[in-house]
Amino acid sequence: MHESGELPLSGDLDDALAGWRDHLAHERNASPRTIDAYERDWRQLCRWLADRLGHAPCLGDVRQLNAQAIRAFLAHRRRAGVENRSLARSMSSFRQFFRWLEANATLKNHAILKVSTPRVPRGLPKPLTIAKAVDVVAEDSTTNNDWTGARDTAVLLLLYGAGLRISEALGLKLEDAPTPGRDVLRIVGKGGKERLVPILPTIQKAVARYLALCPFPLERGEPIFRGAKGGPLSPRIIQLLMERLRSSLGLPQTATPHALRHSFATHLLSSGADLRQIQELLGHASLSTTQVYTEVDRDRMLKVYDLAHPRARSTG
Repeated sequence: MHESGELPLSGDLDDALAGWRDHLAHERNASPRTIDAYERDWRQLCRWLADRLGHAPCLGDVRQLNAQAIRAFLAHRRRAGVENRSLARSMSSFRQFFRWLEANATLKNHAILKVSTPRVPRGLPKPLTIAKAVDVVAEDSTTNNDWTGARDTAVLLLLYGAGLRISEALGLKLEDAPTPGRDVLRIVGKGGKERLVPILPTIQKAVARYLALCPFPLERGEPIFRGAKGGPLSPRIIQLLMERLRSSLGLPQTATPHALRHSFATHLLSSGADLRQIQELLGHASLSTTQVYTEVDRDRMLKVYDLAHPRARSTG
C-alpha cells in the first residue's frame, strides 16, 4: 500500500484503467461521477485480488479471473454490507472494462458473462398529482417582479412542462433560450443522445420574463440561469426551493426537482399519450425505462377505483 492507503497497481493495469477513463469521458460521454464510481469498483476488486495474490495485480491477473473468483468478490462485498444496487453497478463496470480491453486487443476474458447480475428491486417514480404540480409552477406568479422568482418559475416550468432533467434546464445557453417564437428545443441528454422537446407558450413567456428581469449581462455560449452573484445557477438552489415548497404547499418528501420530470411523463400517459412518444420526449434510450410509468399510472387508477367505485367498498 502507498502511505495514502491507495492500492498500488502494476504499471500495465494502471495504464489500462487510465485509458479506460479517457474512453468513458471522451467517447462514451460518461459523467465524472459515473467514471469515478466505475474506477472505484475496479480498484476494490484489485484490492481484494491483492490480498489473495500477495502482490499488486497486473493485467495478467485480470486475464486469469474466472467466474468463481468474481462470485467470491461479490460475496465478500455483500458480507461487508454492500447492497445489490451497488453490486449491480460493479458488474456493469466490470463488463464494460472487459469489453474495452477486448476491443483494444489487450486481453480477452468472458468469465464475467457467466456471472449473474444481482437483482435490484425497481422502485417506482413518485410523481405529484396534477393539482400539486400546477401549484408548484404557479408559486412565483407573474405578479412578482423579483428576478429570482421569475428565474425559479422558468426553471420549474421547464422541468414539469417540458420534462427536462435539471442539468438540461440549467445548461440552456442564451442562443437556445426558448423564448416566444421558439416552440421546440434540441436537447443533448445522457450519453450524448439528442431529442426535440416541444416548449409550451407558457414556458416561453416565463423564460422571456426572466431574461427581461435578470440583472446580469448574458452572452451567447453561457448558461442563461444565474445565481445571486451572477454565476451559473447551482442545482442545489432548485433543490432547496423544492424543500421550501414541500413545506409551504404540503407536498410529500418525494417532491424533488426530478419528481417534476416524473410528473410530466405520468400526466402525459394519463392523458392518453403514446409510450413511444413519451420515450422520445424524455430521451430514454430504451422503451423499458419508460414503461415504468405504466405501472405508476396503473397504481393511480386502482387507487381512484378504490376511492370512487361503490363496489370497491362493498363488504358483501
